[in-house]
Amino acid sequence: VQLVESGGGLVQPGGSLRLSCAASGFNNRWSVMSWYRQTPGKEREFVATIAWSSGNTNYADSVRGRFTISRDNAKNMMYLQMTSLKSEDTGVYYCTVPGLYWGQGTQVTVSS
Repeated sequence: VQLVESGGGLVQPGGSLRLSCAASGFNNRWSVMSWYRQTPGKEREFVATIAWSSGNTNYADSVRGRFTISRDNAKNMMYLQMTSLKSEDTGVYYCTVPGLYWGQGTQVTVSS
């Protein structure tokens, strides 16, 4: 099993980025997948989650209304569309099957 994130980079405040997570060795028993992030000086924190079959979503209060999590079942891909980015969104973003697997992370830097 391998989770590989991509799409990170440097963006100005107010800008947008789309993160992707490719899940190889996907298991149909995975019920949810999530995005977490680790911002400087803080512990890793929950960002968003999606139920793989229903598509139901949930978000951290800090990103609700700005970030959108989605998935493509056919491609075993998960995405995080991030808009209205703020400097406090800077960090390493991880794709995870909660309790089982983590990706290596992708760096997002929001700075002018």
